[in-house]
Amino acid sequence: MNQDPPRPLILGSTSRYRHELLSRLRIPFETAAPEVDETPLPGEAPSTLARRLALAKARAVAAKFPHAVVIGSDQVADLSGEPLGKPGNHERATAQLRRMRGHTVIFQTAVAVVCQDSGFEELALAPVEVRFRDLSDAEIEAYLQAEQPYDCAGSAKSEGLGIALLEAIVSDDPTTLVGLPLIRTSRMIRAAGVRLLA
Repeated sequence: MNQDPPRPLILGSTSRYRHELLSRLRIPFETAAPEVDETPLPGEAPSTLARRLALAKARAVAAKFPHAVVIGSDQVADLSGEPLGKPGNHERATAQLRRMRGHTVIFQTAVAVVCQDSGFEELALAPVEVRFRDLSDAEIEAYLQAEQPYDCAGSAKSEGLGIALLEAIVSDDPTTLVGLPLIRTSRMIRAAGVRLLA
């Protein structure tokens, strides 16, 4: 009995962090820019924003590659219900870290898997609780000079020096805070027909 050829897998992201994470699964994949407007809607909760953008990214790429299994993901730092995105520069990163010091921030990470041809669509949210130390201004400045995490939601690059900013990380998947929850992603792409450990 012949098996259908495997569908191509596409990561709908240009993030080097997500590319590195997905590479850990040791399966071939391509990347494609989703070209989605990431502006929050008025009053939109961080978890809702993350889910909406993850699904929008996956759907946008799947529309161009309908036979492929497409992964979309988004992460929003949630400070007491206020979304904090990528700072983009030193000044905004400084302001973000000053606001987060001594507080618990929920990093809302969403992942969506879409295959347009087969009609497969699944969405999951993986929140991570991050407790920040009561950082001094000098510590914040030293961290930003060393790491320059201006492309990271909430300015906290936990896989690097950012770990020194924290008291604790509470999560059921250690990859989630970096940007792609691989346990959920693995389950979802298997359900979509991607063979892992084959």
